[in-house]
Amino acid sequence: MAEKKIKMIVAKPGLDGHDRGAKLLSRIFAEAGMEVIYTGLRQTPEMIVAAAVQEDADVVGLSSLSGVHNYFFPRVVELLREKQMNDVLVVGGGIIPKEDIPGLKQAGVAEIFGPGTNTETIVNFIKENVRK
Repeated sequence: MAEKKIKMIVAKPGLDGHDRGAKLLSRIFAEAGMEVIYTGLRQTPEMIVAAAVQEDADVVGLSSLSGVHNYFFPRVVELLREKQMNDVLVVGGGIIPKEDIPGLKQAGVAEIFGPGTNTETIVNFIKENVRK
């Protein structure tokens, strides 16, 4: 029996207009065997969670380059919990100061990947930590 593909939402919350990295990572995740839904730019946490619910996502990947991560990332986690989607793995990346990472993890973001992180490291983290 074929193993179920990991289903991943990749999203850009807030007004950040730069999505080349998110698009590149979406392709890398797809090439790693995941089913990837890229939601596009300027997503609200509600829009991201609605997509995760509709797609029955295993993972939500958030990308921020505009400094909105301290509000948007925890808000996505909070809304997922409200929808009883507690087992969805939430990861983030982008330009995120190291001093913000502990608070994001405390809020329920599983891991933060900064610029230059080896993509194999990200893929392996997702595969090792996604709900089985």
